[in-house]
Amino acid sequence: MRLAFLGCGFITRVHSRHLRRLGSLVTASYASRDGAKAEAFCRRFHGVHSYASYEAAIGDTAVDAVVIAVPPRFHLDLAERALAAGKHVLVEKPAFLTSDDYRRIIGARNEARRTVLVGENDHYKPLAVRLRRLLASGAIGEMVFAQFTTVARRFKAADDWRNDEAMAGGDAFFEEGIHWLHLANSLGPRITSIQGYRPTASREGPDQRAKSLMAAFRYDNGAVGSLYYSREIPSLFKGLRLSKLMGRQGVITFESNGLVVVARGRGIPTARIPGVRDVRGYQAMYRDFVRAIGTGASPEMSLERALDDHRLMEQVYETTC
Repeated sequence: MRLAFLGCGFITRVHSRHLRRLGSLVTASYASRDGAKAEAFCRRFHGVHSYASYEAAIGDTAVDAVVIAVPPRFHLDLAERALAAGKHVLVEKPAFLTSDDYRRIIGARNEARRTVLVGENDHYKPLAVRLRRLLASGAIGEMVFAQFTTVARRFKAADDWRNDEAMAGGDAFFEEGIHWLHLANSLGPRITSIQGYRPTASREGPDQRAKSLMAAFRYDNGAVGSLYYSREIPSLFKGLRLSKLMGRQGVITFESNGLVVVARGRGIPTARIPGVRDVRGYQAMYRDFVRAIGTGASPEMSLERALDDHRLMEQVYETTC
């Protein structure tokens, strides 16, 4: 697959480092509004071409697919243009700002007969795969509670585009908490209702966003859960945190980043490291993208699945108190 990145920032560096491990399965090119920056990325990551504009990459017939890796405000326009040009699309998450935007792209995808994958790498990481398997196997019996904790003291610089809610689409929970909301909603049971609770926001320092939110929700299997999200609370080792899935026959405790999973059920507790080679799931995500393009099947992280997550996000903000 001949891929072109639209945008040469932090997340493109992350993607590019993981693509190296896929060998010749994917070749990458780089596009930026700054031609020198695109060329620098191309050299650094051994790309095949660089472009001084997004339009040039979208218009190149040698490009099969694009990765939209710019702030969310620009995703809709670039996705529509890429699909109109016959390109497959991988769009970073949060993919779009409204449910109507998702529906527009679903229509454009269907008309173009192309693949669109939403770049929710957390869906593919070994931790999520392990948790889905444990729940499906009945490791803890009927689930009662789910508690997801992701807290860390990580401020953005004053000039970071994420401080501009018009650019990011919303505050810290919208821009980054969506990954954790998807994890909570993707383990088998699906969230049917959700309520947001926000502590009093601090506007001190360079990171002016609201940075903390707690969501409470109910699953379709009768279980209830909570998600604690913050980017202003210190955590052990600057990011170590524990989450739990609790059932009537056992408990699954896991480090939220995926370092270890401990299952306590009927037998002896077992501890497992879900996986270290692709701990963040990027390689599995790209393999799914290539598979979906080659077979015409839907990718696991489809627009429809991402729309389900976005509807929950909209409910969070509609109900936040």
